[in-house]
Amino acid sequence: MSDSADDETPMLGMDLPEAPTPAASSGPYRVLARKYRPQTFAELIGQDAMVKTLGNAIARDRLDHAFLMTGVRGVGKTSTARLIAKALNCIGPDGQGGPTIDPCGVCEPCRAITEGRHIDVIEMDAASNTGVDDVREIIEAVRYAAVSARYKIYIIDEVHMLSRNAFNALLKTLEEPPPHVKFLFATTEVNKVPVTVLSRCQRFDLRRITPDMLFAHFSAILQKEGVEAEAPAIWLIASAAEGSVRDGLSILDQAIAHADLDGGGKIGADQVRAMLGLSDRSSIAQLMAAILEGNSGGAIDLARAQYALGIEPVAMVRGLMDLTHAITLAKVSRHDDPALAATDRERIGDWAQKLGFAPLNRLWQLLLKGHDEVLRANNPLEHLEMLLLRVIYAASLPDPGELAKLLETGGVPAMPIAAPTAAATGQESAAAEPAPTAETPASALTIAQIHQLLESTGNHQLARQVYDDLKVLDLEPGRLVYAPVPALDGDFARRLGEALFNQTGSRWQVREGAGEGRPSLGQMKAAKLADNDARIRELPVVKAALAAFPDARLVEGDNNQHRSNP
Repeated sequence: MSDSADDETPMLGMDLPEAPTPAASSGPYRVLARKYRPQTFAELIGQDAMVKTLGNAIARDRLDHAFLMTGVRGVGKTSTARLIAKALNCIGPDGQGGPTIDPCGVCEPCRAITEGRHIDVIEMDAASNTGVDDVREIIEAVRYAAVSARYKIYIIDEVHMLSRNAFNALLKTLEEPPPHVKFLFATTEVNKVPVTVLSRCQRFDLRRITPDMLFAHFSAILQKEGVEAEAPAIWLIASAAEGSVRDGLSILDQAIAHADLDGGGKIGADQVRAMLGLSDRSSIAQLMAAILEGNSGGAIDLARAQYALGIEPVAMVRGLMDLTHAITLAKVSRHDDPALAATDRERIGDWAQKLGFAPLNRLWQLLLKGHDEVLRANNPLEHLEMLLLRVIYAASLPDPGELAKLLETGGVPAMPIAAPTAAATGQESAAAEPAPTAETPASALTIAQIHQLLESTGNHQLARQVYDDLKVLDLEPGRLVYAPVPALDGDFARRLGEALFNQTGSRWQVREGAGEGRPSLGQMKAAKLADNDARIRELPVVKAALAAFPDARLVEGDNNQHRSNP
């Protein structure tokens, strides 16, 4: 909604900030957003860069013919346009002044613009005047000089709502207007304004108002209104405003009415939280504690209790996300929320010390995904309960690196692996023996070492056949008998014998025998991996992970290197 819509039936002096307290006021009540609309650039908070630019332009008489104010709702775009109109048309208390960044506010042009009755300051809401005919009226009127002001000023609010034809009709006039005409545009969606219009305007991006500025502004207004408020309550309102002064003043109006009825005239943090539908911090902290402790039943009971009090499930998810964010920032000493009580700060600090970045990031990702699910759900409470269970069983799991360390150090129970003996298989663990070299005696070689020797000397094809397909029937120094395998051609025995002779200097008798033979190195590796996979799947933490993420799968990290490290 545009600011100009508030002033369709103006009253004399209605926008002056020096308003009487409610006890002494007469006439209909005016909302705080209208009552405390800034009347000077000094009262326009958070826009110092824009004020300085305008001040310098006025002082040097380098005024543009068109200005575009853009920013989020409620940061003062229309108010700024009216202030510029006053600054350009102010004549001073004595009637002899010129354009100034500090309009007097008492001369006839200043008062008429403030009251919305100046004949040469025309405000138009583009949302309800979108057509080319509306713009054509402006084009016809700009040819005539101002009646009583220095400049004829057109303020067009929500200018992005104009049609394409209306923009095109305005282009020529906007580029070369008469010297007595100024255009002031305001919009919340500057990306919808044609670039041909943007290039003809001096653009000002109004910033969001920071929470500390809003806190100071709201505190001053409450003092003028004679209303007491707890500091955390004001901080909650400042945070809920999301950078918009108008939104914050609307919430403040509501909080004052709420306090008058239920709070004995004082605005309390609990009342504001209940009014805004925010989850109670202590309840969210208890819910977080239940999640981190793995107490699924307690977490669901707490969520149902909050739901019974009127807290929406999506608000509980947001509360958990805010708390996760606060804990993460506390780990890097960047968390500073003035609305927090001392006990809440201590609790967040404790969690920050106990939780690592990986679990916190995992918790954040789970909540972030769950937030959208709960928001779109037909039954938000059911989705919230399922989200809590998913978070409980997944957020506290160790990451893959931690799990690997647990397996290596024995932190996780593991079943013993029955390894075949050298007598039974004709080979020993390569890790338990020194790496083979050309000087290694033939009698010391095993199948694993033969494979490594072939690999290290560049016989990769032969090494691959030994690893994948060679099934040993008999192995002794200088003699190797293997089972028939289709993948091993008739020339395999000769090539392997020559390779062993070249590397060891000893003659080897290599031939094909009869029988099944023992499994090849590759088959034994696959069997070991399958056994490890089965054992890992039986671990409680892995069971929980697979239950939480049904599509997850276990991946062997060195699959690409298995041939050189059986």
